[in-house]
Amino acid sequence: HLSLGVAGLGCEDVLVHLLNFVWPNIFEESPHVIQAVFDAIQGLTVGLGPNVILQYTLQGLYHPARRVREVYWRVFNTLYIYASDALVMGYPMLQEDDHDEANHNIYARTTLELFI
Repeated sequence: HLSLGVAGLGCEDVLVHLLNFVWPNIFEESPHVIQAVFDAIQGLTVGLGPNVILQYTLQGLYHPARRVREVYWRVFNTLYIYASDALVMGYPMLQEDDHDEANHNIYARTTLELFI
């Protein structure tokens, strides 16, 4: 609720500090704690923007441990459901392959790049 109250007021540094306290608790096993942590992450998504949460999430999507992957994929799926349009800015740029003339790759995001 704290992050929802200060969304858009320039308190992003404080919210990142709060996220650093909340984030390690995503591996808790109690259902009440898990629900509270995911509610906090959803509130921080509103306050910080989904790309900040995406940067925290990308580090664990392909972790060797299945238990870690499951939690991170749950966070990513929540981000994807609620803010899929805003996540486009956070995806990395892909370079085109110029060595193959038969198949032309077009990985352009010109409209988005002009908007930013």
